[in-house]
Amino acid sequence: MSKANEHASDSIDQLRARVNQFVEARDWAQFHSPKNLAMAMIVEAGEVVEHFQWMTEEGSRNLSAEQKELVGQELSDTLVYLLRIAEVCDIDLLEAANKKINLNAKKYPVDKAKGSNAKYTEYE
Repeated sequence: MSKANEHASDSIDQLRARVNQFVEARDWAQFHSPKNLAMAMIVEAGEVVEHFQWMTEEGSRNLSAEQKELVGQELSDTLVYLLRIAEVCDIDLLEAANKKINLNAKKYPVDKAKGSNAKYTEYE
């Protein structure tokens, strides 16, 4: 396995622990309030969007290897901040995501939502 992929099969818990260790070694937790982390995450999410700005739909679906690398870096930054917010707020992301998917399944039943981009309030 290449150096770049050596952590590809890590679990979310392993990644969270690695990020926490990284933060602890640098004494950065003091700066990681939920507010600061949320703001930093949105900045990084904006940097993801920047890569797609002015692209066509087709172009956004067919990124070059270089574009994928750059988008991947910004997605990674966003993910790391998301993990830190969850850590600081003591939120189990997998549990929260599963609960949200269950809620969305009720809001968007297949028979009404399949093939539609309408918000659930439009067909309730």
